Amino acid sequence: MSKKKITTKTSKKTESKKEVIELDAKGQILGRLSTEIAVYLQGKHSPAYKPNMDDDTVVKVVNAKKVKVTGKKKTDKIYWHYSGYPGGIYGKTYEEMFEKDPTWVIRKAVERMLPDNRLRKGRMKRLIVEK
Repeated sequence: MSKKKITTKTSKKTESKKEVIELDAKGQILGRLSTEIAVYLQGKHSPAYKPNMDDDTVVKVVNAKKVKVTGKKKTDKIYWHYSGYPGGIYGKTYEEMFEKDPTWVIRKAVERMLPDNRLRKGRMKRLIVEK
């Protein structure tokens, strides 16, 4: 699986412990890595998990350029964008988007795996993806 490095940081002002989980994306499959990240961001790895509460876990992903996809997803997977105007739908393949910014691909996969509620924005801020 992936290399996990867990550290805890405490701040003097709030006296809360922040857990930092470092994952290595080298050789990982995009979907499996994204589900693992989503679990950590939601706090489901913790025994004190509550669905309506946000956890303070920070997830740091390194080697985003070395993530893999299976099958023909490089050419067949399309990311759609709609401008809001008639005929304004645009699509780019996974290969084009990955070439432009590999961190965007991982962030988008994780974002789509998180529940669509008020906590998603804060959880995505705690995700750090490095090339």
